Amino acid sequence: MSNPAPSKSLPRPTSRPQAAPQPVDTAAVGEPKGGARKGLLSALRPDPQTGDGRYPVAWLHIRAPRGTVPTGTSKCLCGWDRSAVGVARVTALIDAHTAHRDTCPLRNPQEGRAAA
Repeated sequence: MSNPAPSKSLPRPTSRPQAAPQPVDTAAVGEPKGGARKGLLSALRPDPQTGDGRYPVAWLHIRAPRGTVPTGTSKCLCGWDRSAVGVARVTALIDAHTAHRDTCPLRNPQEGRAAA
């Protein structure tokens, strides 16, 4: 029985081994060596954008896409958490959120009222 002819030609073996190509000395991914230390220094520096001491305490989020029923949520860091669905209830939620500003213990500390 004879060997069938190969459908693809194979490379002929060489008499001596060849060295595989070596990669060039470059960084594999990201910045060069020492880049992480540079990033760490910038992360530890104080924020150059100093605020005026104010920060958000309460959020009112109303969603009213065209042709759908409006929904809304009112949340505060003091624990106030309300939601509403429908035009009348969302309107009432807006009023309740506005009224909560005057009664919120985070915006109006109770200690200061007793001292005054």
